[in-house]
Amino acid sequence: MRDKIGSFSDHFHELKVRLAIIIMFFLCSLALSYYYSDSIYQFLLEPLEIYFRKHNLQREIIYTGLSEAFFTYLKLSCYVAIILTFPIFIFQIYRFISPGLKKNEKSFIKPILIFAPILFVSGILLVYYYVLPSVFDFFLSFEEVRTKGNMPIILEARVSEYLSLCLSIMLAFGIAFQLPILLVILTKIKLLRSQSLVKFRRFAIVIIFTIAAIITPPDIISQVILAVIMIILYELSIFICKLIERKN
Repeated sequence: MRDKIGSFSDHFHELKVRLAIIIMFFLCSLALSYYYSDSIYQFLLEPLEIYFRKHNLQREIIYTGLSEAFFTYLKLSCYVAIILTFPIFIFQIYRFISPGLKKNEKSFIKPILIFAPILFVSGILLVYYYVLPSVFDFFLSFEEVRTKGNMPIILEARVSEYLSLCLSIMLAFGIAFQLPILLVILTKIKLLRSQSLVKFRRFAIVIIFTIAAIITPPDIISQVILAVIMIILYELSIFICKLIERKN
């Protein structure tokens, strides 16, 4: 009985240490992100600036509330800190549970720990370089249509709204890119089979388009792009799941 109590105490102490490491890394990342928040925000503004230069438009980003800019930069810093802390969080959780894992389980989990952050960052980069320009073309086309009248409608983007738009799309794509990881895990623990994925393909496509419409902003461009990418990832997951079943 004492051995069990001691073992529980040791595990609980180790868990507190792991959580403390995660929290300290998050706070350091938050401070560093806020220090460079202006540079980070300028990085996020670059796709919009490129669009304005391409169309010979002179615009500014505004804020209408006294504290809006401060809280916008703070929100941006929190998002960046969470992204930077995510790999550390996964690694610390793995180190906590690894003593109880078998060798084959460790060999399965390690690639997931590597590819999950890579897929998340890949989704963000896809948004930054390809999706955002298409989104701007869609939204700002309304301005071009309505500038022919006597009272034109001109965009004066707010700093908080622009940040929310960019982060929501990036987060949606980052999460969507985790689909292969989820399906592979379910296959590995034998809760799912590749044959079921093939049979469920038509329903999956409908669900994918529904999810894309919910988690992205209300523009058809980002919704279609996300849905198409998720379908490709779904097909890739079927291929990987078949390989796992063959090895098992």
